[in-house]
Amino acid sequence: MIFLKFLSGIIIIILIFYNPLSADRLPIEVSENQIFTLDTLIDSIGIVTEESNLDWVIESENEEKGTEINYVGKEYYYDGAMEIDDALIDELLDKYYLYGLRLDVRGVFVVDTGEFLWYLTYLKVPDSIINEPIHLNGNQMPIGNLIDSLKSNQNYRSDSFYDGGKIHDSPLNVNEEIAIISWTDSLRSNGGQLSLNKNIDFDSQNKGKELSNLEVEKVLTFAGTDGSHLIGAEKWSLDVAGGVDVVKKNIRCVFSSNAGELFPAFCNVVKPKSELVNINTAQISTKGSIRAVAETGNIPSALNYQIAVSPNIKNESDLAVGTVKTLFGGSIMEAREGDYEQSSINKWKETASVTGGIKNFQKSFTYESGFKF
Repeated sequence: MIFLKFLSGIIIIILIFYNPLSADRLPIEVSENQIFTLDTLIDSIGIVTEESNLDWVIESENEEKGTEINYVGKEYYYDGAMEIDDALIDELLDKYYLYGLRLDVRGVFVVDTGEFLWYLTYLKVPDSIINEPIHLNGNQMPIGNLIDSLKSNQNYRSDSFYDGGKIHDSPLNVNEEIAIISWTDSLRSNGGQLSLNKNIDFDSQNKGKELSNLEVEKVLTFAGTDGSHLIGAEKWSLDVAGGVDVVKKNIRCVFSSNAGELFPAFCNVVKPKSELVNINTAQISTKGSIRAVAETGNIPSALNYQIAVSPNIKNESDLAVGTVKTLFGGSIMEAREGDYEQSSINKWKETASVTGGIKNFQKSFTYESGFKF
């Protein structure tokens, strides 16, 4: 179907682009994906109720395999746990925390010297950084050497781990993204003549630029009889959030000059909505799409929505009659680099309402948020 274009009346176009240094990083597809298409064609006189909705939540973390080591020795750590110094603790956390390394230490205060000694009680290291350098006892060596030393110590237990991402309600982890998509559409008439053609296309696979996971398009004409009216509402919502991540985990190009830099944390929500109230006669077309899943970090999130209202040419009316309302809003929160403090907050809303005889009403909303390379 083709979205109808009109030459006069109310025409409002909103273009929103968030695309410089901080923005959305999308989750990736799951192993098993779904594709479905739903087409609706109605041509009737009488009472009509038509409703559709879709709610989709998808979460992902950078898939990691690695080694997890726990201290299982005596309660007194100084009688079996490995002692490590402040410099190594700082090095492990500063250089490798964003790559998924985790550790836990316990301190023991030595009365004679007045100092703390630190003992390693937990270590989690992804395979992707096992050959990265650290400094232990003044000697440079791979992290893997530290793991091997702990494995040979009977006071530690070694296990393999796998992190692939799961939906949860707690704050997002480092290297984690989530997208929450919601779409609802409803039409109700208590009589009159209604013609409706509606298409829904959904595909949960990774999408590139200019492609969408959900696309919905409809065209309808309505002419009320004996005081009958049409009411309806359509609402879209795109909520994408992510923790700090490392750029080189999200970009395939081996020549990327950004390798090693950080994707900042973010939390962005955008919502377009339209309402039809007591429509007596009109021709209405809407079109919307969302992109929320991508394989690499250079593919932005996207939400597009259009609505057009004009006279019903089938009953030779000069005006559409009724009330049309629209709302477009967003809440954008961005951090910088590896920080979790908000560096940018942008909240906005735009509304419009037309009641009576409508010659032409058009709204077009385009939102895109992604990283620029």
